[in-house]
Amino acid sequence: MKFRKKPVVIDAVQLTADSFSDVESFIGCTSNNRHYINERDLLNKTNPAGLFIKTLEGTMLASVNDYIIKGVSGEFYPCKPDIFAATYEKVD
Repeated sequence: MKFRKKPVVIDAVQLTADSFSDVESFIGCTSNNRHYINERDLLNKTNPAGLFIKTLEGTMLASVNDYIIKGVSGEFYPCKPDIFAATYEKVD
């Protein structure tokens, strides 16, 4: 059987070195529940950098340049840029 993904508009923010505060606001992070790996790690090529996100499947690491998607039930999860580009297109 074949299935087509239902068209749905999602909210998403790309995690970059400059968007940590935007992502923090997007996922509702506060000073009491920060999920970030140290922001200085973004410039350190020897360590992964990003943020930890609690998803329905457990805690996942969102790397720099991943998109953070808000799901249809209000949950958040990371998505690699190539998968995001193949799956989603920008709407007005």
